[in-house]
Amino acid sequence: MRTGRLLGSGRSADVYEMDGAWVLRRMRGGRGDAAAEAAVMQHLHAHGYPVPGVRAATRADLVMERLSGPTMLEAFGQGLLSAQEAGLTLARLLRKLHAVPARLSADPAVRVLHLDLHPDNVMLTPDGPKVIDWSNSEEGAPGLDWAMSAVILAQVAVGGEAIGGVAEETLEALLDGNEDQLTGAGLAEAGRRRAADPMMSPGEVELLGEADELIRELLAG
Repeated sequence: MRTGRLLGSGRSADVYEMDGAWVLRRMRGGRGDAAAEAAVMQHLHAHGYPVPGVRAATRADLVMERLSGPTMLEAFGQGLLSAQEAGLTLARLLRKLHAVPARLSADPAVRVLHLDLHPDNVMLTPDGPKVIDWSNSEEGAPGLDWAMSAVILAQVAVGGEAIGGVAEETLEALLDGNEDQLTGAGLAEAGRRRAADPMMSPGEVELLGEADELIRELLAG
């Protein structure tokens, strides 16, 4: 597919400008399956979940709606969003996601999971928050989705970065809105998956034990 100027780059993909209201996200290094991701997004869009519209996809390329507005992470830096608002918004998005029936499974306990829902994967558009980057999506028990978001936030909270305090406040608000969905089994599986993620640095992996302790302390409190 023909591309325009580069709009941004992440750990595994680049986003390019296209004609009109569309952008092209191109995966690097053969990672992921954009066509499978597009199928998930189309399923969610049909059920009213806030995701970008999809125009076309191949294994590496995804042409999707161009969104305007900052990510939730960018909004922190611009003073547009508090940590409590961010955590409660993430909780609402998870609850709404898990109210959508699974695309493939007939098991009523199985739902679509994002598995990477954090402030840099939510864009604050004029039409409200929209969730991006469905490359990790699976179907399974909702508790794992809550746990993955909690572990990601907790790693930042204990990592010694300037945004660590904001991450902890966001995590606390997320846990306040979790309606008891986060389980010990979910936390253990989330930790295992994060440790095995090839995109994680050794330093990030080392933070997992401390991150788990923080989550359990906040749940107990």
